[in-house]
Amino acid sequence: MAVYLLAIAAGFAALLWGADRFVVGSATTARNLGVSPLIIGLTIVGFGTSAPEMVVSAIAAWQGNPVMGIGNALGSNITNIALVLGLTALITPLRVHSDTLKREFPLLFIVMLFALLLLLDGNLSRVDGILLIAGLVLQTLYMVVIGLRTRKCESPEDRSCDPLASEFEMEIPADMSTPAALAWIVTGAAVLLASSRVLVWGAVHVATALGISDLVIGLTIVALGTSLPELAASVMSAVKGEHDIAIGNVLGSNMYNLLAVMAMPGLIRPGAFEGEVIYRDYPVMAGATLMLSVTAYGFRGRAGHISRREGATLLVFYAAYIAFLYYTS
Repeated sequence: MAVYLLAIAAGFAALLWGADRFVVGSATTARNLGVSPLIIGLTIVGFGTSAPEMVVSAIAAWQGNPVMGIGNALGSNITNIALVLGLTALITPLRVHSDTLKREFPLLFIVMLFALLLLLDGNLSRVDGILLIAGLVLQTLYMVVIGLRTRKCESPEDRSCDPLASEFEMEIPADMSTPAALAWIVTGAAVLLASSRVLVWGAVHVATALGISDLVIGLTIVALGTSLPELAASVMSAVKGEHDIAIGNVLGSNMYNLLAVMAMPGLIRPGAFEGEVIYRDYPVMAGATLMLSVTAYGFRGRAGHISRREGATLLVFYAAYIAFLYYTS
């Protein structure tokens, strides 16, 4: 058991580093090619922070554990909202001013409904996987259109812009050459692949030894580990006052998890999954998303806000869900 736990810990550490290098390399390459920082943040960064979940899901399905990938997608979404944003708000209360994020909230609910309709039959087929990838393409195109229509703020007094664009611009390295960025992409992708194989190997053996299903392992241990990039990004962004990025990272990652990550088991090893996914885990994810939207959306022209009290509520919600999984499994 000690070897398996060590493999999980080492896999998580390498996964976090590989994801960071992959995102930095991808974002810098796109910037050097003339892509706007907002489009990079809405697409490449969101995709990059979901790369750990995607690779882990693909490896798990390839090795015969597709349900772990489904659990990873849903569990990561729950973890991103309840744990990542809950802990971030507990450290620094979040205020959200970006109109772009207000467009992402309805899109996230549409993506959730779309994925749910594909899962209701209790079977994730290859056709479902193809449809999810098609949804990913449409979602990405929509975010590109939003990015093209939004301009960055030239000054703090400028009210006709979106602060998210300026925040993304400050986060992308400006002094890295394209060859160096491409090298980081290759290195990050290789580390992601290797660390994911180690992580899945350890997680499967722990699940077998403890008699826990692959679904629960995916919802808890694997989801927590693959959400580390979002946790690090959101906390650092909030501490630096980039509150819109802290929330935007989670919204983008959650959409990619439902479309790209969930598609991996369907494309690689389609088949049936446990009913708990529909009547237990999906409602929890929807409830966490609803809690977030009520506090962070910002109604009637007011800025969205997640206070320390609301952050603590999200953390209690996450702890209650994990405790429920523990007692029921």
